[in-house]
Amino acid sequence: MARAPAPITKENFKRFLDSFDTVLTDCDGVIWRGDELVGRSNQTLNTLQAMGKKVFYVTNNSTKSRDEYVAKCERLGFKATKESILSSAFVLAQYLKQQDFKKRVYVVGTGGITQELDAVGITHCGPQKEVFESGNILSLANTIKLEPDVGAVAVGFDPFFTFPKILRAASYLDQPGCLFLATNTDERFPVSSKNLVFPGTGCMVRCVETAAERPPVIMGKPSTKMFTVIQEKNNLDPKRTIMIGDRCNTDILFGKNCGLQTLVVLSGVTSQADLDTWAASSDPEHHRLLADYCLTQLDELLPLLEAETQHT
Repeated sequence: MARAPAPITKENFKRFLDSFDTVLTDCDGVIWRGDELVGRSNQTLNTLQAMGKKVFYVTNNSTKSRDEYVAKCERLGFKATKESILSSAFVLAQYLKQQDFKKRVYVVGTGGITQELDAVGITHCGPQKEVFESGNILSLANTIKLEPDVGAVAVGFDPFFTFPKILRAASYLDQPGCLFLATNTDERFPVSSKNLVFPGTGCMVRCVETAAERPPVIMGKPSTKMFTVIQEKNNLDPKRTIMIGDRCNTDILFGKNCGLQTLVVLSGVTSQADLDTWAASSDPEHHRLLADYCLTQLDELLPLLEAETQHT
């Protein structure tokens, strides 16, 4: 039986606080759900920054550009700059830039991806609504025309995902040398609804992957690519960095893959029952999903931070 994540208490808080200089935090399910704050998460992160900790917002959500995330942070009371935002869409654009990519990208996604591609001068096509109302899929052979010079397919979250988009993506990927990139493979979104499941980007990625008969290169968590980008730009020490997340198979596994400390919060996808199951499992892969620390939600840190501030 593996060790379950440790709760953060008055007794171990000082040791916990002194163990890191940098905080990487997931967004959806940790600090907000949609446009609603999770408790006083903004005050918690702002207090950590006031105490000298660096805070970076690390999200697999590709629906917004970094500029849009800064605006959202400001609207919800978080202190953030463009440099402190790391999204899977940004990492995707940086990856193509490093590859000296000169062709066009077919995008299954939203403006979050295309704006980041624009920022590095990469041309693209595809991110628009494409309605298919005919029941005869074979008729698409007469109507769909592939764009020239497409050298990559990028799949992110797309609320207008359709059969024609799968067809286009798979057709481009059938061409020699075409890159297949995915922002993330999250199964579902953490939302407040108690009786509805909101499918995540992974559902769209798997559709294209199945038709293309090849796997994508994943940009977001748990891939180490996200940390490589932020580490190079900010000279971070992995051993002095903590990753906070609500989804263990992305956030916590990302932390483990990058050699970071980890803190799971139970305000999003992962439940206490999940942690108990993984801790009791004999499967080492389940043990890798277990964080170092656990909180019900992030703002449980706030009274401990405030007490520490008054003490010092």
